[in-house]
Amino acid sequence: MAKDLAAFLERPVFAANDADCFTLAEANEGAGQGHAVTFCAIMGTGIGGGLAIDGRLVRGAGGVTGEWGHGPIICTSVEIEATPGGAPETVHMPRFSCGCGQTGCADTIGGARGIERIHQHLHGKAQSSHDILSKWLDGDPDAGRTVSVYLQLIADPLALTVNISGASIVPVGGGLASVEPLMAALDLAVRSRILNRFDRPLVVPALRMEDGGLIGAAVLGRQGIGEKGAA
Repeated sequence: MAKDLAAFLERPVFAANDADCFTLAEANEGAGQGHAVTFCAIMGTGIGGGLAIDGRLVRGAGGVTGEWGHGPIICTSVEIEATPGGAPETVHMPRFSCGCGQTGCADTIGGARGIERIHQHLHGKAQSSHDILSKWLDGDPDAGRTVSVYLQLIADPLALTVNISGASIVPVGGGLASVEPLMAALDLAVRSRILNRFDRPLVVPALRMEDGGLIGAAVLGRQGIGEKGAA
C-alpha cells in the first residue's frame, strides 16, 4: 500500500499496522524509552504485538513480527491452587480453534474474549470479561479460578517471547492493560518463567494507550524520511 500511494502521490509514504505504530510510540515516547529491545503486547479483544530495537520497528518476512498470539502453543493442562494455600488442582483445557485457521493459539485465550471462553469452559457461565474481572477483584472464587487458569496459560507464551526477543520491557496496550492488578499478576507470572530474571516490573501498562497509534505513525514517518534523506 505504501509503495502504491507513494507512486500516486509522488512523495514518501510509510505505513504500518496499529500494533506496530503502538510499539514505536512506546519504544520512543513511552515505557520503552531507554530500553534497547522493547516488545509491545496488545491485549484487547484478542492479542497482538510488535518489536522495536533501538527505537526502530523490526519487520520480518511478509511484515510478520511480534505475532505472539498465533501458533499452536497453548498448554492443555495447568495447575492452580484450588484454595489459597491449598493443594494444587490440575485443570484440563481444550485447544480452541483460532480465526487464523490453527488450533491452540494464544490469541484464543489471551484477550477479553479468551477470558470469557475460559470462564465458560470452567463454569458453564457466559459472562463478559468486565464482569469476570470485577468479580475477581471482589474475591469471587469462580472468577478467581478463571483468572488463575488464564494467567498460567498466557504467561507461558509471553515468557517465551521475552526469551526469544531479549526484551527488557513489555508495555501492554489494549483494554486488559487498564486492569492494573491483572497486569501486576501477569508480570509476576512472566518473570517467574524467563531466563534473565528482573527484580523490577517487566510487563507494565503502556504509557501511550490513548495516542499510541498517532504518535507511532508520526515516529514511523520521521524515521522513514530521515533514512531517505528527504526534507
